[in-house]
Amino acid sequence: MKILLLEDEYALRVSVEEFLDDLGYEVTAFGNGDDAFDAIYEESYNLLILDVKVPGMDGFALLKSLRERDILIPTLFVTSLTEVDNLEHGFELGCCDYIKKPYDLKELQIRVEYALRRECLHTKKAFIVLDDIYQYDTQNFVLLQEGQQIDLTKTEKRILETLLKHQGSVVSIEAFQKEVWGGDIDPANIRVQINKLRKKLHSELIKNVRGLGYKIDVRQ
Repeated sequence: MKILLLEDEYALRVSVEEFLDDLGYEVTAFGNGDDAFDAIYEESYNLLILDVKVPGMDGFALLKSLRERDILIPTLFVTSLTEVDNLEHGFELGCCDYIKKPYDLKELQIRVEYALRRECLHTKKAFIVLDDIYQYDTQNFVLLQEGQQIDLTKTEKRILETLLKHQGSVVSIEAFQKEVWGGDIDPANIRVQINKLRKKLHSELIKNVRGLGYKIDVRQ
């Protein structure tokens, strides 16, 4: 089982990582939310343990972004925040559980084991059927062509996730700038990256809507 840990307190991060390692989990730890978000697109994880207040993208924003893309990895929040509104917000975003600081490592073990049963998640499609040839695995960020995985770069995965999030609608260059790159980038570079992705697929899957942007239609 692979666990991603986001914790900016160094001593606590090391302690939790070593504890979970001893339990037999494969743990990758980060102290910055942006780094953790990138890693989720590079590796498949069975569980996310996210501190809320961290440098870069905070835990709430990270989970919100994942859930908007139908990425349903079970998630625990670790936080010193105790206000009811904060707890409610976390559950609305789709977390499984909260662990309040300070906490005992045995409590962490119990909550991790519960979350890994995936009882906390609503049932959603694990695969999006694009057409007769392609399926997209939303749990592991894998594009399949007749059952065979197509290698995609991290940027290509984000482009595809953005198109699927807005399936049936045109995604503008400005929307790609915000959702894939998080800021200004030369529109020509965006088109180059999209065209690289299109070349890995059959030409009609991602449609170029001249003057407006790009869209993808999927089978319902």
